[in-house]
Amino acid sequence: MCNEKKNLPAHQLYRYGLLLFKHMRKKRNYTIQREKSSIFQNHNNNGKVGVRVYLDHAATTPLDPRVLEEMEPYFSKNFGNPGSIHAEGVVAKDAVSRARQKIGSLLGASPQDIIFTSGGTEANNLAIMGVFTERQKNGVAPEDMHFITTALEHSSVLEVFHEIEARGARITYLGVNPDGVVSAEEVRKALSKNTVLVSVMYANNEIGTIEPITAISGTIRHFKRRKGKLLNVFPFFHTDASQAPLYCDMSVERLGVDLLALDGQKIYGPKGVGVLYKRKGVAVSPLFYGGGQEFGLRPGTENVSGIVGFAEAFRIGAAERKEESRRLRALRDYFIKKVLQSIPTAELNGHAVMRLPNNANISFPGLDGEWLTVQLDAQGVAVGTKSACLSEESGGSYVIRALGRGEDQAASSVRFTLGRKTTKKDLDYTVAALQKIVSNP
Repeated sequence: MCNEKKNLPAHQLYRYGLLLFKHMRKKRNYTIQREKSSIFQNHNNNGKVGVRVYLDHAATTPLDPRVLEEMEPYFSKNFGNPGSIHAEGVVAKDAVSRARQKIGSLLGASPQDIIFTSGGTEANNLAIMGVFTERQKNGVAPEDMHFITTALEHSSVLEVFHEIEARGARITYLGVNPDGVVSAEEVRKALSKNTVLVSVMYANNEIGTIEPITAISGTIRHFKRRKGKLLNVFPFFHTDASQAPLYCDMSVERLGVDLLALDGQKIYGPKGVGVLYKRKGVAVSPLFYGGGQEFGLRPGTENVSGIVGFAEAFRIGAAERKEESRRLRALRDYFIKKVLQSIPTAELNGHAVMRLPNNANISFPGLDGEWLTVQLDAQGVAVGTKSACLSEESGGSYVIRALGRGEDQAASSVRFTLGRKTTKKDLDYTVAALQKIVSNP
């Protein structure tokens, strides 16, 4: 068997090594000796590491206990189907309505503009494919439709555009500057009379760069006025805001967006629930059929506990946004400075200032990012490389390549994303672990 593995391509050998590592780790329990900080957790002897520091909050966040408390009544006590007209159903329906109102208020939107989905991926699909399909239903051929997006969008956006492109529509993929910033001027140049939708993410999930959404929406509005068109006439503006709610302004009026996607698991809420904000008058077709829930756009019995949890997580995030952003920004800058000073070959990816307060994406040229991730995991530190949604795919980060960086930088990037319980002690330990790994590759 070992001889057979020698004949595999290099990337498959590496994958095999990762699988072997995971298998061996399950066979024995090892302990990492160090002082525990507030976010470390003890595990049992079923193969998991004894202590952990979690720096992968861009992939997912732990459920806030306050959110769980709000959700618990809807697991078993208030279990009714919101579509039922009896008392149990009414209780569930009222819970969904209150959550919708809460989210709408925090976004500066009407409750009727809030559509619950299974997560950010579905919300992005509903927005983009929904607009495309609706135009087709109105007699517009794919060849007569034009869409604009960027080269560093999340896969749940890019892959939808790839599908639309395969069906005949024209897609413009805008480049970014070396910091990952999309130019509003480049958007203006790309707009045409056939442009149906512009899609630019609010904050990048890998490098943390925050995009000039307000400037881009202003450019689109100016284009509409110049053409003598009214609000809600094409092109619409969509943004994937999954990474933004804990740290950025979420007023849809100030942002000037028509469609905005959110994901519960990114904001200390439950997995399996998301939101699409859809401005009144923006027509989209459903992805699924079989029920009239969510204003006929998302059939299926509502995930009541998840919806309640999302709303509470969104509320907490808004209430704590200013103070937590300040705290994490200081920790992030401390960590970046310490890593770059202690490992001179390391390179920061993304904008130095216009980035999420909790994000530090760093390349370690000459080393493999996934190898570093596995090594840090063995030292008790959980980090990410490229998007968790692409973790099973080989090759370096397409986001880093979009910055104009080489394959070495793309393949060696590691994403460190801090969270509510991250401490300076956690970061000091992570830097020490990094130094140890890099000095003995």
